[in-house]
Parts: sequence; structure tokens; C-alpha cells
Amino acid sequence: MVKYFSSKKYGHERGLSAAFRQWKADSHCKYVHGYSLEFEFKFGANELDERNWVVDFGGLKELEKWLRNHFDHKTLVASDDPELSKFRNLDDDGIIQLVVVESTGAEMFAKMAMEYSAGLIQKHYGERCWVESVTVREHGANSATCSI
Repeated sequence: MVKYFSSKKYGHERGLSAAFRQWKADSHCKYVHGYSLEFEFKFGANELDERNWVVDFGGLKELEKWLRNHFDHKTLVASDDPELSKFRNLDDDGIIQLVVVESTGAEMFAKMAMEYSAGLIQKHYGERCWVESVTVREHGANSATCSI
């Protein structure tokens, strides 16, 4: 059986500049740092639509909006970070735009994006297609992928 795949990339140049820290790390990753993150979504289908597409790239505006709401000039902090209250104060004072997440790091950001995009694709396309994987790149040397 033939399978089709397509991908959509929101590259570093899109300016999804997010700051975060891995508070459990023993390395310098325990400090707040940031990247212009890149997200790449791989979509799969067993059959193409009437336009011979897996998904309509122009119809992914909701996905880009979600990415901007979660990663564009945001500070992401894990819900179990012992310093969360300090980050909340910074947010209250208008110094940061806080997004509290389950956990931080490229792996967890890929998981978050996978879960959101899978629901979005299901809503718009039903069972015909799916999200095969999501890759998040901090920069050229570091990336993480979440897949089904």
C-alpha cells in the first residue's frame, strides 16, 4: 500500500523566540536561556485529497497561531519548577510572557506540538491523514522528534 507524506516547517527565521530552563539539569541548561525554535511537522496519508494533497498548507493558520501563542517571545516554565512563583511575579509585572507547561525542553515542546497538531488534523481531515512526527530544533546541532 502506498503512503504519502508532506511536511511543513516553521523555521528559525519565523522568530519563535522562546526562553526556558531545565531546572532539574546539573549543567548550564538549568539557567534561563533561549532559542529561535524551529518546528517541522510531517503529515501522512494513505490517500490524497481531491487536489492531490496530503494537507492544505494554506489551511494551517490555526497551527501557526498556536505556535505563536506558545513560543513567540514567551518564557516557558515547568509546572513543577520550584521557582515558578518568581516567574509568575515577572509575568504579573509585565517583564515576561509566561507559559506554564508540563515540562521544558525540545522533546517536550515536540510532544506538545504533536498533541495539538494531531487534534487539529483530526478535526479538519478525519481519518484520512495524520501527524507522523514533529521535530523541534533549537539550532543546527540540537533537535528532538516526537512521532507516532
